[in-house]
Amino acid sequence: MDSSTTATISSLKTTISPSPNPNRAKKIPIFPYKKTKLPSFSNFKPVKCIHSPPPNPKPSNSSPFTCTAVTFSPSQTTELVPSKLHHLITEFQSLSQPIDRVKRLLHCATFLSPLPESSRVDSNRVMGCTAQVWLEAQLDQYGKMKFWADSDSEITRGFCYCLMWVLDGATPDEVLKVTTEDLTALNVGLPVGARSRVNTWHNVLVSMQKRARILVAERDGKKDFDPFPSLVISSDGIQAKGSYAEAQARYLFPDESKVQELVKELKEKKIGVVAHFYMDPEVQGVLTAAQKHWPHIHISDSLVMADSAVKMAEAGCKFITVLGVDFMSENVRAILDQAGFGEVGVYRMSNERIGCSLAEAASTPAYMNYLGAASGSPPSLHVIYINTSLETKAYAHELVPTITCTSSNVVQTILQAFAQIPDLNVWYGPDSYMGANISKLFQQMTMMSDEEIAEIHPAHNGDSIRSLLPRLHYYQDGTCIVHHLFGHEVVEKINEMYCDAFLTAHLEVPGEMFSLAMEAKRRGMGVVGSTQNILDFIKQRVQEALDRDVNDHLRFVLGTESGMVTSIVAAVRHLLLSTKSSEKAKVNVEIVFPVSSDSITRTSTASTSGLNSVKVGDIILPVIPGAASGEGCSIHGGCASCPYMKMNSLDSLLKVCHHLPDEKNKVAAYEAERFKMQTLNGKSIADVGCEPILHMRHFQATKELPDKLVCQALSPNSNGRSIS
Repeated sequence: MDSSTTATISSLKTTISPSPNPNRAKKIPIFPYKKTKLPSFSNFKPVKCIHSPPPNPKPSNSSPFTCTAVTFSPSQTTELVPSKLHHLITEFQSLSQPIDRVKRLLHCATFLSPLPESSRVDSNRVMGCTAQVWLEAQLDQYGKMKFWADSDSEITRGFCYCLMWVLDGATPDEVLKVTTEDLTALNVGLPVGARSRVNTWHNVLVSMQKRARILVAERDGKKDFDPFPSLVISSDGIQAKGSYAEAQARYLFPDESKVQELVKELKEKKIGVVAHFYMDPEVQGVLTAAQKHWPHIHISDSLVMADSAVKMAEAGCKFITVLGVDFMSENVRAILDQAGFGEVGVYRMSNERIGCSLAEAASTPAYMNYLGAASGSPPSLHVIYINTSLETKAYAHELVPTITCTSSNVVQTILQAFAQIPDLNVWYGPDSYMGANISKLFQQMTMMSDEEIAEIHPAHNGDSIRSLLPRLHYYQDGTCIVHHLFGHEVVEKINEMYCDAFLTAHLEVPGEMFSLAMEAKRRGMGVVGSTQNILDFIKQRVQEALDRDVNDHLRFVLGTESGMVTSIVAAVRHLLLSTKSSEKAKVNVEIVFPVSSDSITRTSTASTSGLNSVKVGDIILPVIPGAASGEGCSIHGGCASCPYMKMNSLDSLLKVCHHLPDEKNKVAAYEAERFKMQTLNGKSIADVGCEPILHMRHFQATKELPDKLVCQALSPNSNGRSIS
């Protein structure tokens, strides 16, 4: 908050501060009923302290905790919470000026008694609020929820009091029935920090609900969920919780001899390395360390891999090694050829096929039939996910004008296409979950204001979004085996145990996980997008916490492939170590790996009794072996671990590097071959398959579809392409 806003709030506090008379015995009801059909306010009784003391009773020498929440008579029904919430909303909506709403909040804050220092601890912190917020809860002998809250911000104290006024004394079920959407109307309208301030309503509510669930489970004697494995990152080091996290942590500080061995080969032979975020942690650990000694190593999502390869070729690299699945090496080979670097060798990491369930879904006859229907419904545009083979892109483009997309630009690509081409039909594929999520996102946009929609895409409004929905089609039989794991069981556990954490989700996850992450996103606690979007979100939230310069513990649920953790740890550690805190505030960052219970590698007690230990920085960890390469889950992918990506081993990388240049054809089977086949129209598969990628690059640079693609969509049989 800047100095001008602070001064404004300070003056408001002076204006509305209560009388200093210490004998004031009666507090004015904050929300007096006016003309309303709601129950008479006389049923709500201001109380000084009718509660039992909060959990962990305070020492006798601390200030006695008094509450100013409102209780109700036993005769009140379950309609009380909705009625009070409705009245709260009515009160705020009656104040048309934001400054008046701020005054009301500051007035509310005067009725909230402070928590003692013994309760202002990290375990009571509410995540996601700009200010520090502490919350305690108790389930009393009558089965009613009791809440105590405090903050270092007067405005946030006002937020807390309002929520306590509504929910203190309610049953757990009543607390859980309130949704964040119910609080949407409580927009205070602060000119600075609007996102974080409005989100305070939501994040405090979610924390209240989490505590209610925990207390009910304790009362009923229910077994707690076993927590997901996680890594806790701090400036002091890394702590692993759970065997899977321990297996991940093992490779965050790699064997220095392996690092030097690889660097020596890369430097001497001018070899560049492009790797996907989803690599095995052993490989990523070595590559991350090797980057300090050799600049031509890049770890990214699939889109950037080919761009990085071109830059490496321009810098003089003679070979490019690709750590990913086969369509990634195909793309790198084709883009290098397009850029004039045909002499640069491109090598995969296996002499066997490295597949991808999603890419395979797009190469089936069923997908071609889907595109056949699209070709019969002009004007049509096929938006295909980048994670498909070059061959698929080529055949598709000859059936229907095609543009590729990524998980970070797919929404903008589709919206621009609808804006630019009248009466267009868009056919998205092959990821069914992403298609369903995009459709659901557009449906949600119909409930936004035109101004909110314009912020997403300036050419659209509510009417245009409603009109495009019937013309948006998506393939319904293609999934990524990794993101498929984020199903009901995982979502239920996240909702129970991690609802107050930051939620990250790839756009490919199933609908339940998508909805959960979108709800978190609306209150500033989540991100839905690409792997790079997820990494950027985590870095942003960590930097914000460091800028606040107070002790904090940030928890992120990683809703994508667990190989991302290496890049996350490196980025977070860099931020923690490079930011100088004036008061040495300690910020911890916890990365949680959602695990499906039926996919965890089971290890018998006998086999774990003699576990070896490994030193990770200054920490000694027991290492529990997993299915392969130190993984702590099976190839079913319960830890969101892709078995195809794990075919890219460190041994394979070193083997390929040792044999380059391959004069004796020792690694000929590892080379990414050029497509020599032709399309049905007699054109090179490589040339036609690259065209949708080039269309996407044009869109990324100009924010518009290229004229050539627009012409192809409007006149599919006379657009300059040979279509039989």
